[in-house]
Amino acid sequence: MTNFRALWWIALIFTLFMLYTEWTYFVAQKQQPAQPVVSQSATRLTTAGDVPQAPVSLTASAGDVPATAISQPSIQRVTVTTDVLNIQLDTKGGDLRFASLSAYPVSRSDEVPFTLMSDKSPYLFLAQTGFSAQGSSIAPNHHEVFNVAKTEFSLADGVDELRVPMTWEKDGVKVVKTYIFKRGSYTIGVEYAVTNATEQSWQAAPYYQLVRNTYDPTSSFWLPTYTGGAVYDPVNKFDKIAFDDMKKQAVSKDAAGGWLTMMQHYFLAAFVPNAQDNMHYYSKVLESERYALGMIAPAMTVAAGASVTNMVQLYAGPKLQGDLEALAPGLELTVDYGVLAFMAQPMFWLLEHLSSWVEPFSGLWSWGWAIILLTILLKAMFYKLSEAGYKSMANLRKLAPRLQHLKDNYGHDKMMFQQKMMELYKTEKINPLGGCLPILIQIPVFLALYWVLLEAVELRMTPFMWLDDLSQYDPFFILPILMGLTMVIQQKLNPPPTDPMQEKVMKFLPYIFTLTFLFMPSGLVLYWVVNNSLSILQQWHITRKIEAMDKPEAHHKA
Repeated sequence: MTNFRALWWIALIFTLFMLYTEWTYFVAQKQQPAQPVVSQSATRLTTAGDVPQAPVSLTASAGDVPATAISQPSIQRVTVTTDVLNIQLDTKGGDLRFASLSAYPVSRSDEVPFTLMSDKSPYLFLAQTGFSAQGSSIAPNHHEVFNVAKTEFSLADGVDELRVPMTWEKDGVKVVKTYIFKRGSYTIGVEYAVTNATEQSWQAAPYYQLVRNTYDPTSSFWLPTYTGGAVYDPVNKFDKIAFDDMKKQAVSKDAAGGWLTMMQHYFLAAFVPNAQDNMHYYSKVLESERYALGMIAPAMTVAAGASVTNMVQLYAGPKLQGDLEALAPGLELTVDYGVLAFMAQPMFWLLEHLSSWVEPFSGLWSWGWAIILLTILLKAMFYKLSEAGYKSMANLRKLAPRLQHLKDNYGHDKMMFQQKMMELYKTEKINPLGGCLPILIQIPVFLALYWVLLEAVELRMTPFMWLDDLSQYDPFFILPILMGLTMVIQQKLNPPPTDPMQEKVMKFLPYIFTLTFLFMPSGLVLYWVVNNSLSILQQWHITRKIEAMDKPEAHHKA
């Protein structure tokens, strides 16, 4: 089998495996029951089981978390509007229960902002914070009701910061929970200020948790992306925690700093504590197929008559790698490139810089041109490696008539046919597998680029030529058809298979791949079309050069 056929067999197996994996995931998603979350008043956590208990090592003493006020109704919603976020807070617990992103519409045809967090069926995704009280201390968990001065907040023009305070007070202890919003930022400060007006020391451990179900509005049969949790700490680094993993074994570990997240395709929410704080990370499986991933900070101790402040950062927005990396070490790993991240990250860096470079000339089309330029650069980088494979195919193509003659004479005896064929290769000094290694070396690079184009939120809603969105499929199927045509042309340049069955399979491959790529993101298909087109030019040039060397006039000139 030639190196080209080996490559396509590898690609076919990879494609079929990907389709099978995504089909099982798609079916599992469809089988998830609808969540019983139907209205604002109905979206209540009705038990205290979702309130974490701080480990003894983080507090002065251990005890049960009081389930105080968990039957109280929600008093009101607080709406917060910034230049990039639309937020709804609930005075019960001060939960963040809704977040939409004004700069990221659902689609070009539907300009409604994309909803990242919600408490409406079938999508549940919340950010909850509170205190795990110890001993006789009284402190608000996320079931307690806070008071607010007003229910509407908006970031005014010319102002860079917006503070939204919510107050809880009981038996001389006052807790002010303040959400801090910055202009142009998806990072939200969550600040606790505790004032102890009693005659005794007060102590409680603040906790921060993300709660969601498995429903993902960004999921697609054609987009094999991860939806679930992850925890990062300086020692163990990035650790994915899938929903099924939470069912099998709860997370329970201590780490200095780090962060936690619930993420999906293109978007995430994450809690980032102070790097010097020793945090306890945990997970819980709650009723109605809800999953909590959270962290408990060291206990806050407030002396009688004193005040203490504590703050963490909550990120709720798109996976913008520059912003994530600036917020916390390792947070950019939520842009999930898998095991090929060490190759994919430099590729994205180059793609981003190419887009910035061509933007003054191409405007909104800059990312499309960046994909084309990056494909050209990669093709140039591997030109010599590809050349070895194409030379091997050109030499095999030159031997096609002689191979056919051997087949006519020895086709009835496969062993003899194989022996004669290998003798011919040896005589002509041709290694039919000579180009396999260069192609195998390139495969990880192309797979890394595949994940770059699949994960980059920058491609979302980005137009190019007739395409409205490079992250969505081509509505006119022009690119998949062009890709199929390039595959047909490549096959014409290759030596014909000696096995009739192989020949039939090879003829069907362009149709199989065309159907496979019909609903793939158009940015990915654009890459394949450009890559195939450049391969055709290179292979045609090499084939013509080798065939010209064998013509009588070429030998005469020599």
